[in-house]
Amino acid sequence: MAELLALFTQATKLLREAADEAMSQHGVRVGQHMVLAILWDQDGLTPGELARRLGIATPTVVNTATRMEAAGLVTRRPDPSDARLVRLYLTRRGRSARESVREARAALEQRATATLTATERRHLQSALTKIVAQLQDDLS
Repeated sequence: MAELLALFTQATKLLREAADEAMSQHGVRVGQHMVLAILWDQDGLTPGELARRLGIATPTVVNTATRMEAAGLVTRRPDPSDARLVRLYLTRRGRSARESVREARAALEQRATATLTATERRHLQSALTKIVAQLQDDLS
């Protein structure tokens, strides 16, 4: 199992570096493309809602949102019914990055799995989904 953990670690590092390089060409930092993808489907979420969907801590989303706001990708607005909450909304720049970032993500996924058969890709996705679910259950 130690070999599997080492491979996961190496694959994660390499994918993160490749994603950072691919996203930076579109003015998006690593991790921000995940926030954008969720906001493209449902704009106006709170950092807590985004954190739950991403499976990460809310302060991580808050820090990411701060950088995204500085880059002109999102704007923060108070929740109209609860002044304690802030909601994140895509800016024109954030919306316009949609296709180029989605294409870059698809190209990276294709490049990373180019030597896998369609069956291997399905098995990999299934296995990773199960691993994520198991580890999330363990943390709950």
